[in-house]
Amino acid sequence: MYEERLAEFSRERLDGRPVPDDLRVLLVAQWEGRSDFAHLLDLDFFEAGEVHPLLDTSYRSEKELADPESQAVDAGIAEMAKYVKLVAKGGKGWIGYWLHPDEPGDRAWHLIELDTECTFWGLVGLTLTEGAAAAQASYQDEPDERIAFTQLAAELAVLGLPLSTQDYDALDDTEYTVDPEELMEELIEAEREKRGLR
Repeated sequence: MYEERLAEFSRERLDGRPVPDDLRVLLVAQWEGRSDFAHLLDLDFFEAGEVHPLLDTSYRSEKELADPESQAVDAGIAEMAKYVKLVAKGGKGWIGYWLHPDEPGDRAWHLIELDTECTFWGLVGLTLTEGAAAAQASYQDEPDERIAFTQLAAELAVLGLPLSTQDYDALDDTEYTVDPEELMEELIEAEREKRGLR
């Protein structure tokens, strides 16, 4: 029923890669108007045509857009959008996947969060659901995030979306091969050099 819409989401947000199983469930739930997952995970998935946050310069004035330094920064950040596949609003700003080609292809996609100050944050977990649940665990009424995560995992399982673990300490925390913050600095610096700003 939602195959074409999922295919469109894949083309627009994931460069045509297959939509991960948990993301498929979460997207269909949002499209059906169900708020159960959104309530637990604080995620609002992008609709078709929404601008990637790294490509959005609508907040800049004409003067800023014409400034060579701003142009270099914007161009470097736009290059980052090739690897940062954001799929939802939530957390500190937006959440998605880090899909740099130098990351190992034999593991689950790395999760990434982008805040409103253009800072990247890694998320633990093997799936978007695990990463979002781990992040949300610190915002629950339960002060111990490990217990809060276990409770969220149990609620998600009841809704039909079990996690690979209910143990917060067992969540995958594999380091990035390519650090997003360092790469962004390199890309911006390269754009500055192209423009003769360095």
